[in-house]
Amino acid sequence: MLHLSASQRALRFNFPARTSRGALSTHTAWYLQLRDAARPEAVGLGEAAPLAGLSPDYGPGFAHEVEQLCQRFNQAGLRTFDPAQVPAFVGAHLPALRFALETAALDLAGNSPRRLYDNAFSRGQAGLPINGLVWMGDAEFMRGQIEQKLAAGFSCLKLKIGSLDFATELRLLAEIRAIAGPGELTLRVDANGAFRPEEALGRLEQLAPFAIHSIEQPIRPGQAAALAQLCRHAPLPIALDEELIGVTDPDQQEALLDAIAPAYLVLKPTLLGGHAATRRWIALAQARSLAWWMTSALESNVGLNAVAQLTAEYPVSDFPQGLGTGQLYHNNVTAPLHIRAGCLHYEPGGVWEMP
Repeated sequence: MLHLSASQRALRFNFPARTSRGALSTHTAWYLQLRDAARPEAVGLGEAAPLAGLSPDYGPGFAHEVEQLCQRFNQAGLRTFDPAQVPAFVGAHLPALRFALETAALDLAGNSPRRLYDNAFSRGQAGLPINGLVWMGDAEFMRGQIEQKLAAGFSCLKLKIGSLDFATELRLLAEIRAIAGPGELTLRVDANGAFRPEEALGRLEQLAPFAIHSIEQPIRPGQAAALAQLCRHAPLPIALDEELIGVTDPDQQEALLDAIAPAYLVLKPTLLGGHAATRRWIALAQARSLAWWMTSALESNVGLNAVAQLTAEYPVSDFPQGLGTGQLYHNNVTAPLHIRAGCLHYEPGGVWEMP
């Protein structure tokens, strides 16, 4: 008989993690633990860590949703459980919880703890290239992060923009380009919807001279017509991020991509509804010749591992992913995930903490 239980942890940031939506100092994660009475030594582990101001399932009622899921699941008296059964237990309005239950099911079914997929990354044979993430802060704080990332060997940096004076952000970009030219360093920026539609094109024109690879979500989601116009006329490629959250109907997903026609999709399984939901977005992107990359969404190492292993199911060896959030917390879950020379690596058989 299968049994589902849950625990939680308040993850503490090493610094106030600022975006254009505000600063975070703690982030609560819930951990689902799926056990099989026939194999008491095996535990399937999944993480649900909805984000304030972004996740559809974030709010004071989430703990109750987790508790209710465990009750429903245990009352079902299941002896086997396939990830495809997750929608029967968790609605699409709870994407982080879907992600957690799917991950726990994949983990329990695997032949080694925390190995969800059998690929070169999970076998420890290849790393995943990642971008170095530079968080918002005052100019000196951001400058220090940039220097650290460049010294660590990152070939791609992603800067959060939209909270400083825009002129200051442009000066920071100029400093980076003075150190490393376009052939040496790829630059991405993420506005988190900080620009007003009427000013966005002008801002993108000012960013263009710095050879920006792409900008994520320049305006707030829910303004499809304005974003479509921006994608047609902007001097640099636009990536959809928040725009995808909460769009779960397949017909609406197709209509959104066809209407906006972005250059890239930024995919966050915690916010999109898990592994299968993310694979569906990838299939839609590929059918339209749209590029994409995967990004973790401030999960602890449990969620990061799941996102990374899913990413490694696709040929992304030369395209940096957004998987550099594992070093953000004082009290992260101990895991055999390591960053070396701008790549995320997994060490099979390494020590995993049970949260």
